[in-house]
Amino acid sequence: MMTRRGFLGTLGVLGLSALGATAWKYWPEQGWVNPCLSGLPDSVTQHPLMQTVWGGLDPAQVWDSHVHLIGSKAGGNGAWFSPDMDSPRHPVLMVQKTAYMNAACVADAPDQLDASYLVRLLDQLAMLPTGFKTLLFAFDMAHDARGQPEPAKSIFYVPDAYASQLAHAYPARFEWAASIHPYRADYIDALQSAVAHGARAIKWLPSAMGFDPQSPRCDRFYAALAAANLPLITHAGRELAVPGGNQDFGNPLRLRRALDHGVRVVLAHCASDGDDIDTDRGAHGSRVRSFELFARLMDEPHYATLLHADISALTQLNRAWALKAVLQRQDWHARLLNGSDYPLPGVMPLFSASDMAARGLLDAAAVPWLQQIRAHNPLLFDFALKRLLRIDQTAFPASVFETRRFFESQTA
Repeated sequence: MMTRRGFLGTLGVLGLSALGATAWKYWPEQGWVNPCLSGLPDSVTQHPLMQTVWGGLDPAQVWDSHVHLIGSKAGGNGAWFSPDMDSPRHPVLMVQKTAYMNAACVADAPDQLDASYLVRLLDQLAMLPTGFKTLLFAFDMAHDARGQPEPAKSIFYVPDAYASQLAHAYPARFEWAASIHPYRADYIDALQSAVAHGARAIKWLPSAMGFDPQSPRCDRFYAALAAANLPLITHAGRELAVPGGNQDFGNPLRLRRALDHGVRVVLAHCASDGDDIDTDRGAHGSRVRSFELFARLMDEPHYATLLHADISALTQLNRAWALKAVLQRQDWHARLLNGSDYPLPGVMPLFSASDMAARGLLDAAAVPWLQQIRAHNPLLFDFALKRLLRIDQTAFPASVFETRRFFESQTA
């Protein structure tokens, strides 16, 4: 039986330690384990709320802009996890990997992991209307100051070729984003290859990849990226799902350098977790919430056409505090993109529809329906939950979910 101490410890491993003493009230409403049910009951598909979720949307324009790929060496596609994630010497990483694998309903056998991840994702997409797509993320490994790869400092790796392969094999359901470390000697070749193979964006997680977005070392990449007309989707704020590296590299203000080069930047999660140094006040400025720095950038007029954000993971327990502010800022809505951060919606302790209702953001009558969806299809759960969120009758508009135009306009 899970004890209070065990529960709080597990929340810390999963990135929810910031909930502190109040965490006990967040005992997982749907348990700890994703039941990985298939199909959708008629009580879900025929419910009036399903019409509300899809009402006013063109499914052909709806792309989930934040979906992760995973893979093991046994899969033969070049993707891998750090062996530390399977080592008792690294219990935190082991717990995280177990949670992510269960969230994605993957097979236990390493040689079946990649295929089962793909099958589960496709099964969930089959329950969504034709036209709905997901943007699959490649993920580059850490590199040193000379631009040499450092596998030993990388938690996982997903090569561009694998993400591209899947997008081309399943064009009705997948698009893809490349991931290129800016210090790589072959960054130009890698970027040109990504464009040639239809990449819709570049994905970064600076702390895990081991570089400072504010460094002059990135200037050549920013210039090439602006010339290629690809958006940059980059994590901002604290990163706990992929531990390691320098958390200061997630400071939203460090992305000014990319913006000033004319790069269109998408700040993931609206920088809704953690705090950073307010470098606008100098190198020794006070630490403030990362979200506050994100909001400052969003409100700077000269970034109005360049800076965007995704709302992925905003419904997580540790990030949901920012939802009210983001919903109320209707002047931001045209610059927001929906994403699920899949497979995280399948990590059962991280989300709570009841919590959304308790915050006044969701009609309590919708909670049982959403919970039923989640047991079968976490991808649809994430989408439906965000479509139903309200604050003072204000909801996210259709444009937040119809993200296809944003990505196609960047590569036209």
